[in-house]
Amino acid sequence: MIEATNIIKSYDKLQVLKNISLQVANEEIVCLVGASGAGKSTLLHILGTLDKPDSGKVLIDGKDVLAMSDKALSQYRNQHIGFVFQFHHLLPEFTAIENICLPALIGGKSKKEAVKDAEHLLDIFNLKDRATHKPSELSGGEQQRIAIARALINNPSVVFADEPSGNLDSQNAAELHQLFVKLRDILHQTFVIVTHNPSLVDVADRVLQIKDGVII
Repeated sequence: MIEATNIIKSYDKLQVLKNISLQVANEEIVCLVGASGAGKSTLLHILGTLDKPDSGKVLIDGKDVLAMSDKALSQYRNQHIGFVFQFHHLLPEFTAIENICLPALIGGKSKKEAVKDAEHLLDIFNLKDRATHKPSELSGGEQQRIAIARALINNPSVVFADEPSGNLDSQNAAELHQLFVKLRDILHQTFVIVTHNPSLVDVADRVLQIKDGVII
């Protein structure tokens, strides 16, 4: 479902990614692991179209995403790609369900349809009773689950996550890792995840280790 070929990326004279190629299948949880500075987040951002390589190609569902115009890519990203980061980045003035709905409303869904989809996700996440709570009224684990629901609201082809459990205690992290498995099985979702967490690596379908800019 994702095919990256010969990805090269440098910052000034430092070559961060050195001719990386990889494939990710549909409904697969793939973890990218390696030491800090190995190039994991850089690769994730390129696969997720947040950054561009110096050379190479990225296909998502057969579409050459790096060849798209900035406007077309922004629209494609909204409809087909979800993102989850270490910090939840929820908007503090909005409720949980309003935060989840935002990408759907930006993408042109009606409020009624967006709310319906958000309520379905809240049900899957066992958070229906927290729908009207603002982020400050939610626990760290609940905030991150709301952020994942927001990433899923437009039924993306793939969700890219960068250290999604890095800010959580061990119990909340373990629950989050099992949630990824549940979402793969229930929603047939694909995940590409950068992590240092061994328990997340344990639930992955495949692990790619990056060292000095190459997959070893």
